[in-house]
Amino acid sequence: MSQHRSLKGSGKITAKRNVLKRFERINLLIKRGQWQEGDRGQGLRKTMPEA
Repeated sequence: MSQHRSLKGSGKITAKRNVLKRFERINLLIKRGQWQEGDRGQGLRKTMPEA
C-alpha cells in the first residue's frame, strides 16, 4: 500500500527552529565564551540560534 502524496514530507521545506534544546544552548554559550566551568545548566540566559 502506498502513502498518499499529501502525507509525504518534502525534503525541500525546512523551517528554521527558533527554540534550542538545553545542550544546544550550552554549546553555543561555550562557543561564544559566555559559559564558565561549574555554571549550572538551569536558568540559562536566552540565546538566539546561529544564523
